[in-house]
Amino acid sequence: MRKFGSPFHSANHQQPAPKLRIAVVGAGYWGPNLARNLQASPDWDLVAICDLNIDRARKLADTLGQIPCVESIDELLDSFDVDAVAIATPARTHHGAVMTALRAGKHVLVEKPLADSREHGLEMVAEARANGLILMADHTYCYTPAVLKMQELVQSGSLGDILFVDSTRINLGLVQPDVDVFWDLAPHDLSILDFVLPGGLNPAEVSAFGADPLGTGRDCVGHLNFRLPNDATAHVHVNWLSPTKIRQMVIGGSLRTLVWDDLNPQQRLSVYDRGVSLDRQPKTAGEKASTAVSYRLGDTWSPALPEREALGQVVQELASCIRTGRQARTGGASGLRVLSVLEAVTRSLTLDGRPTSVAGAAMAGTGAELEGAR
Repeated sequence: MRKFGSPFHSANHQQPAPKLRIAVVGAGYWGPNLARNLQASPDWDLVAICDLNIDRARKLADTLGQIPCVESIDELLDSFDVDAVAIATPARTHHGAVMTALRAGKHVLVEKPLADSREHGLEMVAEARANGLILMADHTYCYTPAVLKMQELVQSGSLGDILFVDSTRINLGLVQPDVDVFWDLAPHDLSILDFVLPGGLNPAEVSAFGADPLGTGRDCVGHLNFRLPNDATAHVHVNWLSPTKIRQMVIGGSLRTLVWDDLNPQQRLSVYDRGVSLDRQPKTAGEKASTAVSYRLGDTWSPALPEREALGQVVQELASCIRTGRQARTGGASGLRVLSVLEAVTRSLTLDGRPTSVAGAAMAGTGAELEGAR
């Protein structure tokens, strides 16, 4: 691992920190987006592209100024001195690629989901922790101006107590060859909830219902439900078969309700001062039944948001974490929480939607489950 000197040339003149060196593994769907943002970043020097399909790697490299290309991560690590590796390959390959990079002393940014199983995710997080390395999940949505503002509004208490979350992510999309619609689309919504909600994503159990009306061999339509603290509830709807594309999340609070519409660039966020009001806070079941309900009809406003590409913030966050030693806002632990929910979803599907426990939920944030993975 390379070392970095003081960023200050003198007491009054700040000297830019030296660029970090990185390689991108995977030149398919997401790799080109990562490579473009790394190439444009003042924090990074993109030194190589790695892909089993060397022609695809060279095609990407040509758009970036003749970046060197290799076919394997072993060749990459043997041939280039890098500080970090950005992995944008199918989930089934994440464990092997990430563990190889971590054992070589490299920091890692890995595409969602973190891994193809919770067991593999635990090993990856524990390996990074044991070696003092950054393992960061590329939960890109968490670095968009809209979701950053959502986090601020929720965690500041502006919405009051959270009563419900209803998220919809549907489109006419390609049936993936290796994952169902939950593993393909739900990581976005789950990572946003982990980022936005106080205490993160930590349901004790989930219920999931899926359907495969086309006979593809994997669920193409799905509904996921789980409870939040204080008897609140969350629902996530994912669908590959919808002719309309919707990317929307509603977070209802006791004071205000927040609506995020990612496909409306003129008004991505709306805050509604409308909802149900109780004349007084009931303390018992009997009081709840007799408490008068009224409706609050207030103003609606839309926060002003800057327009910037989220991936630029992702690669900036990775560089900052490496230089300061702090954990990423979407670090390995966040990726592991999302992965744990996805595995519980899969178990619930095999049980016809019966509630299924989320492994490690009781230990989330304590570090105890990571100790057991070493």
